[in-house]
Amino acid sequence: MSTNAGPMHPYWPQHLRLDNFVPNDYTTWHLLAGLFSVSGVLLTTTWLLSGRAAVTPLGTGRRLSLCWFAVCGFIHLVIEGWFSLYHEDLLGDQALLSQLWKEYAKGDSRYILNDNFTICMETITAWLWGPLSLWVVIAFLRQQPHRFVLQLVVSVGQIYGDILYFLTEYRDGFQHGELGHPLYFWFYFVFMNAVWLVLPGIFVLDSVMHLAHAQSMLDARATKAKSKQN
Repeated sequence: MSTNAGPMHPYWPQHLRLDNFVPNDYTTWHLLAGLFSVSGVLLTTTWLLSGRAAVTPLGTGRRLSLCWFAVCGFIHLVIEGWFSLYHEDLLGDQALLSQLWKEYAKGDSRYILNDNFTICMETITAWLWGPLSLWVVIAFLRQQPHRFVLQLVVSVGQIYGDILYFLTEYRDGFQHGELGHPLYFWFYFVFMNAVWLVLPGIFVLDSVMHLAHAQSMLDARATKAKSKQN
């Protein structure tokens, strides 16, 4: 009889004892297909909506940005909101979103370990950046004057949380996943989180340019008014 039994779970570090772990019923590809299918429907719906419901016509780049914020709203509110509410029960729960988190945790086991940082970070992301992401969509469709301020706030918040997410795991020595694994490390941990550095970075720059331009116009107007008074 062999005494070298391997771990009874797919998470790292492999010596973790997870007595409440229940393996997923859904396969990896079913979970990923479901996630990206819903995201695809949201992207398509927002694209069509941005072409019909906008107060003034929006360019292609702006419509794509609204698609991004709509998907952000869904991911933050629904998926990360689920984690915020049910993180203590994920290991033994077989609800679809719990299984999705158990799958993702193969790349970062902090999500099934009640890690304080991930709980706090995801809670802020879900209940602050989630609603504000949807507000960004509405603000651009209705041409609300604070739309670029909202875009800036949400994007900076996403970048800040993502940087902390990567740095805390770096300081832990990347011990919560199989370093270098093509799916769990490079796709789940690196790629799916790096997206929230690249795209928000673009929207921060976009917001700063528009806000700086608006301020320069106000300054020029004030200077012109002052010169007339003199």
